[in-house]
Amino acid sequence: MVTLNATANLILDAAEIRMRQSGFNAVSIRDLADHVSVKSASVHYYFPTKEDLGVALVERYHARFFEQLQASTSDGVPAPQRLRAFTESYRRSLVTADAICLCAMLGAEGPGLPASVAAAVRGFFAANIEWLAKVLPANSEGGEPQQEAAVIVAGLHGAMILATSLGDIAVFDATVARLLRPYLA
Repeated sequence: MVTLNATANLILDAAEIRMRQSGFNAVSIRDLADHVSVKSASVHYYFPTKEDLGVALVERYHARFFEQLQASTSDGVPAPQRLRAFTESYRRSLVTADAICLCAMLGAEGPGLPASVAAAVRGFFAANIEWLAKVLPANSEGGEPQQEAAVIVAGLHGAMILATSLGDIAVFDATVARLLRPYLA
């Protein structure tokens, strides 16, 4: 991940909040500039196009997600604890930001996203599935680890959407408990 200065990070912070709540297409460079108290030209200095902004935002989100996950799941940590840490990363994000995962929101806009932003979102999901597939047991009752990982990731994102829509974190928690039941028994 490229190191950005304070202004560029403020712009990305503002973009993340707005995109997690409203999506890519609902965010404008002018609104971001006003929020950060800079001119639109300053936003374009760091991110020449909205597409560049979107890619940088997803890449930063991706890097931060896995940095935080790595900090709590070293190789010596047993698989059940690693699975809990993974789902807790999503829960913490949901509770802290009161919004769904950035990539879940952008993923829902998939056909309307610029190709490079859509590719970055796919990369985030693929990395989630790959990470989980390495943690899940090879003989899980539901199928191959790659398929099981995709089911868990899809379930987590759906649970985030429902919990946010219903204003009830218990929906997320119940879904996580059901998704992980075969692996924590």
